[in-house]
Amino acid sequence: MVSDYEYFIIKVKKLTGIDLGQYRSQQMRRRLGSMLRRSGMSNFIEYYKLLEGDRSALQRFVDSVTINVSEFFRNADKFGELEERHLPELLSRRSQLRIWSAGCANGAEPYSVAILLDELSPLGCHSILATDIDASILEKARLGTYDASDVRNVTQQRLQTYFTHESSTNTFTIKRRIREKVTFEVHDLLRDPYPTDLDLILCRNVVIYFTEQAKAALYKQFFDSLRRGGLLFVGGTEMVFGAGSIGYVTVSPFFYQKPMGDETKQSSAQVTIPRL
Repeated sequence: MVSDYEYFIIKVKKLTGIDLGQYRSQQMRRRLGSMLRRSGMSNFIEYYKLLEGDRSALQRFVDSVTINVSEFFRNADKFGELEERHLPELLSRRSQLRIWSAGCANGAEPYSVAILLDELSPLGCHSILATDIDASILEKARLGTYDASDVRNVTQQRLQTYFTHESSTNTFTIKRRIREKVTFEVHDLLRDPYPTDLDLILCRNVVIYFTEQAKAALYKQFFDSLRRGGLLFVGGTEMVFGAGSIGYVTVSPFFYQKPMGDETKQSSAQVTIPRL
């Protein structure tokens, strides 16, 4: 017999396309239980009926389970390493980089990369694809307006160069020429095809609730999506277990490289998201 929690998981997948069964059961159940209680519902069946009939409640639910939290240059030391070591190395091999920010949330991460490339390679025509499962957060990302807390790791010089400050609200809007360097698309990491021939993939603080099986499949797909010599950049609390068995070389903490040799040929089964 299906429990009310299992019923909820099945129905939510049909309603939103989000497969909560691919997330760690204990952590997700605890998180959903907290959301259920805040909503005033007594069980998961009642909570699902609320989501089905209340668009705003459904949006709050999606925002919560998709973890829409980010800030510019998050883990500043790792972004410093990206700026000083890894991006210059990638640029030395290819003048026009293809980059994917997977699970980009409010857009702070891909815009951070766009700023670095504007400084390192101002004449380069680079492709930066930023994806998230939540269409509403992508709309906010396209607008590019942020609170002071979101830009706390941005230097004063970069704030002046790349942002417009609205003093009445103390908000910062990324300038249009940087916004235009990033393409935002809805994408589900657990269901949708992955882009290919990528120089750099950033997937940071996104998979913390995924099952180990789902994470292993995801990191393998990232590996297939990278060109030889390409890098996967993960979050400051994450580690790719079994990275070597997939084929990665750990070049430094949180940076994993697809080797340059012939033994890592691209999978022919991958399908490219066309607008990158």
